[in-house]
Amino acid sequence: MTNQTRRQSLAILGGGAFALLANRASAAVAAPVPGNNPIITNAFTADPAPLVHNGRVYLYVGHDEAHGQQLFNMTEWLAYSSEDMKTWTSHGAIMKPTDFKWAVGDAWASQVTYTNGKFYLYATVQHDKSDNGKAVGVAVSDSPTGPFVDARGTALVGNTKTTPNGLRPWEDIDPTVFTDTDGTSWLAWGNGQCYLVKLKSNMIELDGEIHTFDLPDYTEGPWLHKRGELYYLTYAGMDKEKHAENIAYATSHAITGPWTYRGLITGTAQNSFTIHPGIIEFKNQWYLFYHKATLTINGEAGATGRRCVCLDYMYYNPDGTIQAVVQSEAGVSLPPKAL
Repeated sequence: MTNQTRRQSLAILGGGAFALLANRASAAVAAPVPGNNPIITNAFTADPAPLVHNGRVYLYVGHDEAHGQQLFNMTEWLAYSSEDMKTWTSHGAIMKPTDFKWAVGDAWASQVTYTNGKFYLYATVQHDKSDNGKAVGVAVSDSPTGPFVDARGTALVGNTKTTPNGLRPWEDIDPTVFTDTDGTSWLAWGNGQCYLVKLKSNMIELDGEIHTFDLPDYTEGPWLHKRGELYYLTYAGMDKEKHAENIAYATSHAITGPWTYRGLITGTAQNSFTIHPGIIEFKNQWYLFYHKATLTINGEAGATGRRCVCLDYMYYNPDGTIQAVVQSEAGVSLPPKAL
């Protein structure tokens, strides 16, 4: 080998080594930091509903599967879990809307609760033509990761309410379930109007009158929780100027109200018309889950039909009001504020 050939070979090798090192450096930069937002990056996900059980957080989401200009193509619910709120384990699909024999599709917002030794999934689906509109079904499982099966054989809440304009096919969506300290469980839901009703102890039947709440700019996505003696009703409100949803909340000293509006927790979601709250306390720290649309997977950018679930710390003021939450990229990768 001549000196010139040797120099050319070394140059080629050097260039290849440089490219390899550059690729490794790029991969290192691109690697997600545990706790960064979005927290789920292996799929487009929406409508987060967290559940704390036996020292672990289980997260239930709808799987956004829209392509191109499609909107809300959702055929299944997914589950994830974490022990530290930073690293999330995927448990795959736990149920499909068509597992309800009376439903024909649309895996919209859901929530899982643990009661009586079983896990109950309350979910929004599209009812078949016998009750044409959105409906709430309830399914049950012995495990937080399923499989879940229809607990009733019929919808728990169907599209049977009427307005002066007739049937409202989008009214019965976004169920949330809250079990009070006395063991009583309540179901809230609704688009355009917020409804609340007590559940029977079997968790699959309604018990008593349906309460209706008028909340400022209420749109959908209610979430109930309690801190001390104060009840919180968080929901997706409407920013009339931006024509997109934000997260607002109200408080009450009784689950049935009256509710006092307290303002916004967040502004609108980046790149998404919708937003959806989920709130838990885990290891003495409060967290707010929500979705936006900033994730790109396989070349497809985020959109209202391709959302991603995020997570940030949440804090209270001494009077019990909630401090505004800034939707961050760092998420919970950084430690919480010292209180």
